[in-house]
Amino acid sequence: MVSIHTWLGWAAVIVCGLSGVTGLFYHFSRRGPDRIFKAVVSLSVVAMVFQVGIGLLLFAQDLDPGSIHMFYGIVILLTLTFVYIYRAQFERRPTLYWGLALLFMMGLGLRGISSFGQSF
Repeated sequence: MVSIHTWLGWAAVIVCGLSGVTGLFYHFSRRGPDRIFKAVVSLSVVAMVFQVGIGLLLFAQDLDPGSIHMFYGIVILLTLTFVYIYRAQFERRPTLYWGLALLFMMGLGLRGISSFGQSF
């Protein structure tokens, strides 16, 4: 399970990064969100939620990843919560807002990976 968490962590970060860049490309090329964009956003969100869920399962099995690592996982969930709360505003410029949110989550994921085992 630990190797799945490690592998999926990198996969989720890469998918979020590529999806975020795609969102910004769509925004600046004045393209609206199409099926491909919606699919990569959904894949990114599912990957991050699944990743945090696996992390919580590992923590429930008494594996200590360090408090900083857990902090970044919680911030990812809070980010997705705020995105859900502000979903009506996201409909105005979905490619820009999703692109920025996904790049932010990519950064949080990278910080989480780099802080594994560290505590405050």
